[in-house]
Amino acid sequence: MHVIIFSWEYPPRVVGHLAEYINALSTQLVKNKVETHVVTYHDFLTGAVEEASGVKVVRVANPVRTHIGVLTWDLTLNQEVERAAASIYYQANKQIDLIDVYDWHFIPAAVTLKNALDVPFVYSVESLESHRSPTADTPYNMSIKSIEWLGFYEAKKVSAKSEWMRNEVVRIYNVPKEKIEVISPNTNSWVKDVLDLYKTVAGGLSSQ
Repeated sequence: MHVIIFSWEYPPRVVGHLAEYINALSTQLVKNKVETHVVTYHDFLTGAVEEASGVKVVRVANPVRTHIGVLTWDLTLNQEVERAAASIYYQANKQIDLIDVYDWHFIPAAVTLKNALDVPFVYSVESLESHRSPTADTPYNMSIKSIEWLGFYEAKKVSAKSEWMRNEVVRIYNVPKEKIEVISPNTNSWVKDVLDLYKTVAGGLSSQ
């Protein structure tokens, strides 16, 4: 199985807990014989590298240097994420089985690649705009919520780390509950649960 993970943070760029989670996940995937690529952001450590763990990382920078906010930064960065992922796809002879997208930041790239290259994706939810800014209803917040909605609509499966988050996704975005898998990193079956989800999205492929 060949997968690409999209994450806006990954070591050495650590903003919150997501960077270490993606590092642990990608390492475990490689140990389970999954060809794993991580596409992430960094201001100056750009390019492709294979880490000692066997994880293949591509770091991209934003070609547009001046921004009025996170939203313009994100949407202009997505073109580089698309480019990097498309290069991986063609270098792998079109044998990429799925993309796993963490949070809303690179949903536009995932949707474009799904429709252009027929690569399905998982939307792995870390947080929701309604929780990050519960009282805000500005065009900025509504834009992010629209990107989140697009991700839930276009994803083949959604992954949440708790029953509470699954219920919130259902409540806020009316996503069918059966589309959402709860995968907690605090369980012994964590990696197996991720692999089972990937096999479902990839059409029953084995992890070998």
